[in-house]
Amino acid sequence: MIITPGKQKGLKAVSDARGVIAAAAMDQRGSLKSAIAKEKGIDKKDVTSAMLEEFKTSVTRVLTPHASAILLDPEYGLPAARARSKNAGLLLAYENSGYDNTRPGRLPDLLDIWSVRRLVAAGADCVKILLYYTPFDPPEVNDIKHAWVERIGAECATADVPFFLEFVGYEEGGDEKGLAFARKKPAIVAQSMEEFSKPQYGVDVLKVEVPVNMAFVAGSRACKGESAYSREEAKEHFRRAAACAKKPFIYLSAGVSNDVFSETLELAAESGVNFSGVLCGRATWKDGIPVYAKKGARALEDWLADQGVKNIRNVNDRLKAAKPWFSFYGAASPSALS
Repeated sequence: MIITPGKQKGLKAVSDARGVIAAAAMDQRGSLKSAIAKEKGIDKKDVTSAMLEEFKTSVTRVLTPHASAILLDPEYGLPAARARSKNAGLLLAYENSGYDNTRPGRLPDLLDIWSVRRLVAAGADCVKILLYYTPFDPPEVNDIKHAWVERIGAECATADVPFFLEFVGYEEGGDEKGLAFARKKPAIVAQSMEEFSKPQYGVDVLKVEVPVNMAFVAGSRACKGESAYSREEAKEHFRRAAACAKKPFIYLSAGVSNDVFSETLELAAESGVNFSGVLCGRATWKDGIPVYAKKGARALEDWLADQGVKNIRNVNDRLKAAKPWFSFYGAASPSALS
């Protein structure tokens, strides 16, 4: 396996000294705007760009000394990027927030005035996109998505910059937090990991959901009632999904609480999978939203310096089981892939 110099440089920039990706995510836009509006008791349209920039900058300033990188968006996150710790690399999101809800399939779109070249010029060490995806959608829907990812992969290859692909499973018209979807989730995650490991997509790192819903893992702290899988079955789902990956993969926190994400990583460690880190967002900072909405940026930074740092350390403590991204290819160091 050969990794080009630019891709090696970008992956090193967002990894820690071990080669593990211990990154924070702060690229939320629409959902962050909605959450701030709710806590302030105002209309979503009254949440200003300045508020989003201020929130992102506070999170970045306080948390990046404890992270290997930060994921931001170029719409509201560039001031935050300049405020990050010197130790932290930068990933920039390339997709529009949300998806096309005028037709089936949750089709994605890219930011109109950005390209991979422009993201790199803005300081990106790596480029990330989010795709809503299920292998069980009609072929005519997934063919559009496959071609879309191929184009971005080619653009990243031309710029010699790492491509992080995040895919989030869904079911049209279904309840993605419910028991029925929890039973389908292992297959959705595993088959998606297998698909986007194919070389035509040019993906360097898969940013993936865990293949189970912890709220339905029997005996877990998150499970309050009916279960979809035993703990042993859940660990087997982790192993099966990991076996489908032909690229390094990291876990996303998917909006769960810090406690739930910490337990998730404990289960990943128990299962023995070779994950290469995390890109953890709301599990670290989302409880700071009401603090910011009611008391402002200074109060948010005080909260982040206390609870936010505890949250990110909690996650980092559970990354001892993570493996360096280059070890996925059997290499002892990045230079072995030159």
